[in-house]
Amino acid sequence: MKIEHIGLWVNDLENMRTFYETYFNATVSELYHNKKTSFRSYFLTFTDGARLEIMSRDDVINRHSGNEILGFAHLAISLGSAENVDNLTAILVMEGYELLSPARTTGDGYYESVIADPEGNRLELTI
Repeated sequence: MKIEHIGLWVNDLENMRTFYETYFNATVSELYHNKKTSFRSYFLTFTDGARLEIMSRDDVINRHSGNEILGFAHLAISLGSAENVDNLTAILVMEGYELLSPARTTGDGYYESVIADPEGNRLELTI
């Protein structure tokens, strides 16, 4: 059994697509657009096969209203080494993304930093 993909409601679909494509080398699907419901989405595929679906719809506008909400608790992305965590963290901070937690070894043994993506979702960059 495996998780097929994770879905993420976003406000700015194109900005979020560019972020994950640029910094995490995601391969991006064609835009899906259901004109009847205003639903739009991209599937982002990472090098190990994991997939993230970023989605937008006119009626999903903030974190606290309606049936659907924006965001998730966090997404942990394994970068393979502490050096990769440190390097990408430095690049993202230099590019203006918010550092929520500097690189460190957590109590449960993860080496990670936490960065906010363009919409404030928490990304744990781990080994």
